[in-house]
Amino acid sequence: MHRVTDALRRPPWLPRVAATATALVGLFNVVSALTPDFANRVELLLRWESGEFLPLAHALTLASGVALLVLSAYLARRRRRALLLAVGVLAVAGVLNVAKGLDVEEALACWVLAGALWAGRGAFVVRHDPGFGRVLRTGPALVAITAIASIVAVGVGVSPGQHLTIGRTLDETARLMLLVHGPLAFREHFEWIPTAVGVLAAGTLVALAWMIFRPLAPPPRRSGAARSAAERLVRAHGSDTLSFFKLRRDKSYLLASGGRAFVGYRIESGVMVISGDPVGPADALPALARETRAFAEVRGLRLCVLGASESALDMWRSEGLRAMYLGDEAIVATGQFSLEGRPIRKVRQSVTRVAKAGYTAELSRLGDLTPQAVGELERVSERWRNGEPERGFSMAMDSLQGNHLSDSVVLVARDGDGTVRGFLHFVPLYGRRAMSLSFMRREHDTPNGLTEFMVARAIEALRERDIEELSLNFAAFARWMHSPSNPIERVLGRLAKAFNPYFQIESLYRFNAKFFPRWEPRYLLFEGALGLPRAGLAAVWVEGQLRKPVIGSRGHV
Repeated sequence: MHRVTDALRRPPWLPRVAATATALVGLFNVVSALTPDFANRVELLLRWESGEFLPLAHALTLASGVALLVLSAYLARRRRRALLLAVGVLAVAGVLNVAKGLDVEEALACWVLAGALWAGRGAFVVRHDPGFGRVLRTGPALVAITAIASIVAVGVGVSPGQHLTIGRTLDETARLMLLVHGPLAFREHFEWIPTAVGVLAAGTLVALAWMIFRPLAPPPRRSGAARSAAERLVRAHGSDTLSFFKLRRDKSYLLASGGRAFVGYRIESGVMVISGDPVGPADALPALARETRAFAEVRGLRLCVLGASESALDMWRSEGLRAMYLGDEAIVATGQFSLEGRPIRKVRQSVTRVAKAGYTAELSRLGDLTPQAVGELERVSERWRNGEPERGFSMAMDSLQGNHLSDSVVLVARDGDGTVRGFLHFVPLYGRRAMSLSFMRREHDTPNGLTEFMVARAIEALRERDIEELSLNFAAFARWMHSPSNPIERVLGRLAKAFNPYFQIESLYRFNAKFFPRWEPRYLLFEGALGLPRAGLAAVWVEGQLRKPVIGSRGHV
């Protein structure tokens, strides 16, 4: 039985080369079918077969060439069914080339390519739904509609006086659907019918190919058992600052064999976007990475890891992924933080000004708050978003609801009247005396400096609870802006600043820098030398930084 792990060792370029070769042979067959045969070969051929079969063989050769052109697109995507069908079409096309004009050269090209595809079949790992349910439900109806429309068009458009019968109509229609003009002529203003029938037949072929070669669908978005296992593993091994964010409601979970480790992910436009580092004991992570790669391979997905740490790079590189620096996570050592001294005077001034305005701050465990108090925080959050959807995927939570958030904490800021005016939400790390900022919200009419006030008070309050480190916001491309190491990074830093009005890149970096954090780099991992644009676009879509164009009503997996 074919194993995906064997296919992963195949050269990654093999499907693309096979697809190119198949397209060339398909084009070779199309040209051969449309060009005259060698007279001496045809004369020799007619000794063994009827002359009436030659036009049909030409038509079928043309159709097989078109089919190979369609199949080549799916071979490039490593579709298993496309490989099997391509081998069969090539074998038959070789026979047709011999039958239509003793074209031994074309026949040999078909048979040699069929053998080469079969020899390299291990590289075509994308599996398909086990049944042909969609094809059996929709395919016959689609073919019937195409055939009936073509037959009616031929019957209506044929010139009068050609003794049109049902047999001749069906024969003409079949030829036109095979992209070969038949013996009948079409009257004035209906000369377009042969082209229309050919286009309709080709479109039907493409539609059927799309249904047949659809990759194996991912499993259901989430199950209660998978989520429970993920929560258990986060509590046992969630020491990374991004681990807890895997418990967002918009993530699916892939658990390693034995359930000792998992990744949280979302599928966006054919890209499996993994959130941060895997969670689990260190000895289980390499096997999880291999299984994740195999999971993506058999479903025709591209892998992308969003927010990977430096410690995970070698593991993912061994699975063929490339790394690009994405930005830095700002981590504050609470024991070293102080509002004293000239460098932090701007934060100190903000804190003093907001405190004099009557604001206070209180740190509470979220599980200890009443439903009414949580509801008040959610209303502040809704007004802050002002109708915009919740953002974040790898470095933020998406709600204050759920038992899994009981151990998280909130820093609530109130004005002099005791009204909630803003809050910060922090999630726990396990195995480390640290917490991560989930999101920060405030009313739009609050005084400048309230966010600095809340962060400073949170650092002080968490320090009193023996929290040693606090992960603040992620600053995209921070290193390029604050300490570029070469001219290219300096140019990229200027480019990042230019996008600040749209994505608040520089603003967020400057805000984090006020608290003199330690900068921890994070990376975007992707497949292939040309995989960065696709992975990057999927990443900004899942993070909510750009809205994805909606086509139709189909939702995300």
